[in-house]
Amino acid sequence: MSYKQRIAERAARTVSTGMTINLGIGLPTLIPCYLDQEVQLLIHSENGVLGAGKAATQENAHPMQIDAGGGYITVNKGASFFDSATSFAIVRGGRLDIAFLGALEVSEKGDLANWIIPGKFAPGIGGGMELAQKARKLIVVTSHCTKKGQSKLIPECTLPVTAKKCVDMIITELAVFEIKNDELFLLEIARESSLDEITEKTAARFRIRGKEIPEF
Repeated sequence: MSYKQRIAERAARTVSTGMTINLGIGLPTLIPCYLDQEVQLLIHSENGVLGAGKAATQENAHPMQIDAGGGYITVNKGASFFDSATSFAIVRGGRLDIAFLGALEVSEKGDLANWIIPGKFAPGIGGGMELAQKARKLIVVTSHCTKKGQSKLIPECTLPVTAKKCVDMIITELAVFEIKNDELFLLEIARESSLDEITEKTAARFRIRGKEIPEF
């Protein structure tokens, strides 16, 4: 299992029946592959879909069925399609139980930077700003470190911020964290990881609740 698959599999466990969720571009789109078949939910895409399914294969891709990132998707029976105004009314109305977004940086207080690295091209912030602020719960799914080995979990964001104090949970290939009252707490450790490794690779300050840390 790749690190992205491990993150998506753990993220899928946060979802329960009756929820309406939104999947950001990239890694979050893997989450539907690991959802329990017994879980009945709705996947929202801000380009105007409610009832999206798994990513489409080359064989079943439909040119009119895409997600907000332009990727081909499947749709479940009963899915609905609407304009951007209706889609963002759902977001702004606080009707999303969980939004899953990727990250470039997350501060220990829950600030999120996920849309641009200055000097590099980016198509724009998209719906990330509103998803981050309006979803009832925001879960960041991301690699623990950058390709250069630098921690993405840091004391303060150095990149342009998408939204402040918006992140509730962070799931990486090494650990699961929760942010409460501007503090970062370590909740779980990956079986292949250790507290020493997490401490070494996490620039942000964090605390541990309880004497034992569950594994995932």
